[in-house]
Amino acid sequence: MHIAVLSDTHLRPGKSLPSFVWEHLNQVDMILHAGDLTNMGLLEELSSIAQVRAVSGNCDGWDVALPDRDIIECESVSIGLIHGHVGKGKNTPDRAYYAFVDSKVDIIVFGHSHTPFLEWRNGLLLFNPGSPTDKRREQYFSFGLINIQHGEIQAKHLYF
Repeated sequence: MHIAVLSDTHLRPGKSLPSFVWEHLNQVDMILHAGDLTNMGLLEELSSIAQVRAVSGNCDGWDVALPDRDIIECESVSIGLIHGHVGKGKNTPDRAYYAFVDSKVDIIVFGHSHTPFLEWRNGLLLFNPGSPTDKRREQYFSFGLINIQHGEIQAKHLYF
């Protein structure tokens, strides 16, 4: 299963993702969004390509009716999805990790910091795709791809 991972798109109504992102989205089976969409229009666009699962972030308004966290089953792999702005921990990866520490997940996808992150911790993959539209202090815009095949997990960032 090929999964695109987005977060922190912060798109205003009428705006869309860069063409570089759309080119890669046409090759996926599922799209995960780790919050800060800021409007639901993007999810409608994404759902025309593949199944979409998303959670809310700290910049999402009242009209973005999404859960704070979610667990997605893909083949034999469980993915915890959260924005990562609240909870126990001194930084965003820690908050994401502790949000699912008592859950049986294999991957934790989070956002909030706009910083691409990939780390294996106690057998779990912690993955932040960065942002394809608001790079903040990063050199490049980014998003992520996760490939799950026969229980094996591969993840990478795409920079542009």
